[in-house]
Amino acid sequence: MLAGCVAARQSVGDTDASSVEFEAFDGRFAGVVDVTAPAKLLGSGYQWAEGPAWDATRQALYFTDVPANRAYRWSAGDRVEVFLDPSGAVGAIDGFREPGANGLLIARDGRLLLCNHGARAVESLDLGTGERATLASRFEGKRFNSPNDVIEARDGTIYFTDPPYGLEGLDASPLKEMDANGVYRLAPDGMLTRIISDMTFPNGVVLSTDGVSLFVSQSDPAAPLVRKLELDKPGPAPVWFDASPYTASSPGLPDGMAMAVTGHLFLAGPGGVLVIDEGGTCLGRIATGRATANCAFGEDGRTLFITAQDRLLAVRTRVRGLGM
Repeated sequence: MLAGCVAARQSVGDTDASSVEFEAFDGRFAGVVDVTAPAKLLGSGYQWAEGPAWDATRQALYFTDVPANRAYRWSAGDRVEVFLDPSGAVGAIDGFREPGANGLLIARDGRLLLCNHGARAVESLDLGTGERATLASRFEGKRFNSPNDVIEARDGTIYFTDPPYGLEGLDASPLKEMDANGVYRLAPDGMLTRIISDMTFPNGVVLSTDGVSLFVSQSDPAAPLVRKLELDKPGPAPVWFDASPYTASSPGLPDGMAMAVTGHLFLAGPGGVLVIDEGGTCLGRIATGRATANCAFGEDGRTLFITAQDRLLAVRTRVRGLGM
């Protein structure tokens, strides 16, 4: 159900984000991230904050706390409020380690898309009425594992990942029905296709600036990477970025992503958010000091909201987010 006006533990007025640092690996980093503007702490006290999505119509950010089975809403000048409680499964569900919603996205028609772990489905939520609808819950008659992240193309096609993170035991869960942890395409006419089936733990997903390529992160300690799939060409998705040099010394794995109009990819994961250019070179890191789950552009397009474990942060960028 929709819930409002329930404050989280941290108000927007708290600005102690002094632990956030800007680490430049390349001189071009300062042209992408505004290193002169201090990071802001917008909220804290979450178990594992995830799935930020900016609502331009309401000038609000939605995000989730997956293990706590809640979703929150933040807007400038207001405190963080509980938005959905529960965000995912209703009541206790045996066999689930994370029953709440994970990735969120404001669709082009204004609905909020949710990757619902507990329901093992991708859903839509009418922000006016609070009505939910299931967009996809099965592939070839088998239930999804726990849909994780979602992105929408210009033509309304939806892409989403389906790792087993919501299930106790992950791949060993007796509830697991899928023979792969896949990446899926849901066409506007409802046709569902698995487009990647050979990733161990597909996680974050984002489209290129021209919409012809799909980037998918893999949160596997043995192979922490980002793959790039050319949507108009058949064939495998090659490795585009190897994050292992950054996971060796920092907590976290490749996770959610955001794309700038310049083609810079912001990859949440090891120690913060890695900023990567179009050629796959990491220019620097917005270091949060903790494993970091996701990020999204909002406000005027140059605010990057970051969900970093127990915190919601915001930093300013010199590039504008795609679609902003």
